[in-house]
Amino acid sequence: MAVFVALFLGVAGVAGALTATAESPEIAFENPEIDASQNETIEVGGQSYVVADISESENDAGQMVISGTLEREFTTQTSETWANGSTVSVDDREWRVEIDGENATEFTLVEVLDRQAILGADDDAENETVTLDDGEYVAVTDESGERTLVPADEYFPAPEERTHASGDTLEYDGQTVTVDEVTAGGAVLVWETTETETVEIAQESTVTIGDTDYAAHFPDASTLRMTTDVESYQAQVTEIERFNQYNSGLTRVLVLSVLSSIMLAGMAFIPSRY
Repeated sequence: MAVFVALFLGVAGVAGALTATAESPEIAFENPEIDASQNETIEVGGQSYVVADISESENDAGQMVISGTLEREFTTQTSETWANGSTVSVDDREWRVEIDGENATEFTLVEVLDRQAILGADDDAENETVTLDDGEYVAVTDESGERTLVPADEYFPAPEERTHASGDTLEYDGQTVTVDEVTAGGAVLVWETTETETVEIAQESTVTIGDTDYAAHFPDASTLRMTTDVESYQAQVTEIERFNQYNSGLTRVLVLSVLSSIMLAGMAFIPSRY
């Protein structure tokens, strides 16, 4: 029995030595296309990106992982259609869109008067208009107390009108827009806006930017490396998985050998019945 105990201890010693001395392979990119720190500008997929963030956080398993974010700003064309007869807001005022004719090449913005505000600001006028069979009136009381009905078209100021044709520019919603097209149904306005594209990058992952595939790796919490040699990266990942399986097997051999030695040694002290 002592021979078996010695044998298991020997196996455990060899497994322990191999486990302790084995060097775990690590991801390493040879001549990566990207080797950058946070806030650096890089060229990826034919576009300029900024390494907006590289940070370390704890995942659900309690492990610390590194991730990063790439950002780029780009301009894109935005359009909006003002339908004929609709109301739009320009210069903090309301306007009605009017387009005449099937082959129109221009449209007119007609100011929508705030009649209630005008009446409220006039101490001599009643706050509501009066509608009779022959039209709409405003009741005005003069200094002598005499009440007079004034036709609404005469009382209220003429609304301002602004005409715009295809190719004209105007200020709308805090930016300069261009009249791209005018049809009987409405006017199409276009302008350029700035948008931000965000690319999230996880540790030891592959990401597609544009038409190019990249393998990404963070050697530390301040550096991002990316390579288009995805095959080499995947081969390294396979090697690491194989090493982990090998190391896990040695650990199990070590544990089983030690337990077997203890069990056999304990059996030697069990009194014999014969």
